[in-house]
Amino acid sequence: MARTKTGPKDAPELSREAVLRFVAENPGRSSKREIAKAFQVKGDDRVALKTLLAELQSEGVISGDRRRFKMPGALPPVGVFEIRRRDEEGALLGEPTSWDREEDGDPPRLPVRIDRDKGPAPGVGERVLARVVEEDGDERHLKIIRVLEKRRTVSLGVFRATKGGGGRVEPVERKQLEFMIAPGDTKDAADGDLVEVEAGTRRRIGLPMGVITEVIGSMRSERAISSIALHAHGIPHIFPNAVLAEAEMAGPAPLEDREDWRDLPLITIDPADAKDHDDAVHAAPDDDPSNPGGFVLTVAIADVAWYVRPGSKLDAEARLRGNSVYFPDRVVPMLPERISNDLCSLRENEDRPALAVRMTVSGDGEKRKHSFHRVMMRSHAKLAYEKAQAAIDGAIGDVDPQLVETVLKPLWEAYRLVRMARERRQPLELDLPERKLKLDAQGRVDKVVVPMRLDAHRLIEEFMILANVAAAESLERQRQMLIYRAHDAPSLSKLEGLREFLRSLEIPLAKSGELRPSHFNTILTHVRGGEHESLVNEVVLRSQSQALYTPENFGHFGLNLTRYAHFTSPIRRYADLVVHRALITALKLGEGGLSAEDESAMAATAEEISRAERRAMAAERDTVDRLVAHHLADRVGDTFDGRIGGVTKAGLFVQLPTYGADGFVPIATLGAEYFHYDEAGHALIGDRSGHGYQLGDTVEVRLVEAVPLAGSLQFEMLTEPRKLPRKTGSFHKTAGRRGRKGRDRKNVASKVKRRR
Repeated sequence: MARTKTGPKDAPELSREAVLRFVAENPGRSSKREIAKAFQVKGDDRVALKTLLAELQSEGVISGDRRRFKMPGALPPVGVFEIRRRDEEGALLGEPTSWDREEDGDPPRLPVRIDRDKGPAPGVGERVLARVVEEDGDERHLKIIRVLEKRRTVSLGVFRATKGGGGRVEPVERKQLEFMIAPGDTKDAADGDLVEVEAGTRRRIGLPMGVITEVIGSMRSERAISSIALHAHGIPHIFPNAVLAEAEMAGPAPLEDREDWRDLPLITIDPADAKDHDDAVHAAPDDDPSNPGGFVLTVAIADVAWYVRPGSKLDAEARLRGNSVYFPDRVVPMLPERISNDLCSLRENEDRPALAVRMTVSGDGEKRKHSFHRVMMRSHAKLAYEKAQAAIDGAIGDVDPQLVETVLKPLWEAYRLVRMARERRQPLELDLPERKLKLDAQGRVDKVVVPMRLDAHRLIEEFMILANVAAAESLERQRQMLIYRAHDAPSLSKLEGLREFLRSLEIPLAKSGELRPSHFNTILTHVRGGEHESLVNEVVLRSQSQALYTPENFGHFGLNLTRYAHFTSPIRRYADLVVHRALITALKLGEGGLSAEDESAMAATAEEISRAERRAMAAERDTVDRLVAHHLADRVGDTFDGRIGGVTKAGLFVQLPTYGADGFVPIATLGAEYFHYDEAGHALIGDRSGHGYQLGDTVEVRLVEAVPLAGSLQFEMLTEPRKLPRKTGSFHKTAGRRGRKGRDRKNVASKVKRRR
């Protein structure tokens, strides 16, 4: 079709080829108006342009609508992309969000190039604004401009097939919608498969329609429950082939340029079921006459930095994961087993490379000096916590008596000194027992246990804390950039809320001066053994700031330390690996130190691994909730003893101590009277009776609903509300507002009546 004759003489020719060339060269700005402007189309020529565009569309040569035409399969130079997954090499893959599947088929998936200087990398499930870059001799890829948001269009659920094809997707979160799936939109999902579903058309009647975009796996597997959490939180859990290949190529570290410490009787003390051992310890009396009663402590940590080098695929994967994730049914490791369970695991009687710190403590437990060494070591014994404790308590069992005399007893004597220093330092001493789920062979809850806290646990913890402090001190002394493990003091607003709550229990909290952990410990000691012990422990915990990783040092409030860095677990935490590299660089300990990119991206790395830590904690918590909900699904109607673990405007969260999970009691089911929410007092209080429920109360509840997929339990309160202590200011504010609203409504009603 030639250009219409009525157009301006200098206008470009309006032809099929010219329009197609314009659309191809101008992706993202090829609307009908822009095409008309480019070809100077006016008057009657608009009809010719409309006809031409309609012909090109009907032939499938261009796609889109009058607002944006494009070549089929074409991408705009800049657009919004969704990070959907990763390829076999571990690269993140982005899909354009505006892609029309009906017209253009499956969308392209472009690898994302990460610029560490521009902030943390996006995660799977996030939306980004990105530029499509095509360089000579290279494939197209995405360059991130900025991260926009977590995706909202894709939900996770379980496919339930129906007769005749199609089915529905049952959501794994209560807030998500249930979708109907047409026969052609199942992507061959089988009944019971965990799937990703994208919202389709809404209908006036019935469930909204959806399209399955990805089949994740069967919910009949033993690890199905933790699989939900992995995908819901976007946690990488399958190692790319390139990462596994790189790990398999690694070999034993050489002795060259290392100190030979293989004769030093270092030992590992870990949980009985531990598969990797990244720390070993040793202690001996100090023979320096100037340090009477002192000890020399040695902590040796697996030399992960030797194997995981900056810029390697192993390093990129470890940084992406941030940390290992621990579920009741499995561990999702930060590093492949070849590294974590083999080459870097400090196995008994096997040579292993390590980064060790030798610390001298005085007779009163204070650290006098320390030094770092890159060594080759050999663990002389592998002990479980319980076995080490039994041996030191006199029940030697199968532990070598000579090991008890020459290794264990010096360790316990050194711990006694370090413990003295800890007690003088007075870190925050919260008493919050940890519960662990034990599963049966089918992956279901068998029992819930509270592991006993032994001196063996405390010994390893204190030695690790001391080593972490030494790492931070050495790097500061060398003016070397590092990532701190920081824990800020409670905010003023949280302290004021805590102060008001404690006032209701007639427990003072000083207003003036700088609060230290010892102030909180005094309060915790005051309530120990009393009716408010668990309540006060819980509220004090909630008043604390969240610990995080940062290149800026603002101390560790909980441990009452001015400087602190994670150094002792590089197998399972990326922060520790960065600290190892920093020490290697600062102290000139050989290969595997910080790269220039490591240093320039330190802030972004700290932010990214802090986010990964929070992600892991949420996934672990969700998995426990789902496992318990599955376990209790056939006990609807049964009664349970619980404890109020959360108070909100909407109702009460009740913890079941036996199972370590929460259920919800809606406020509307509590009784006939109106319940005020006392935020500072962590309570719901009846407006007429003054009776109510408070955080920490022991209560009896009946299970009325269990939703296993969502990990949700709903209870009915059976315990009558109790008379609560003197109410806090926040109660009087909410009660006053409600009273004023009631009086205002009455006044308005009387005025209307008078007008009538």
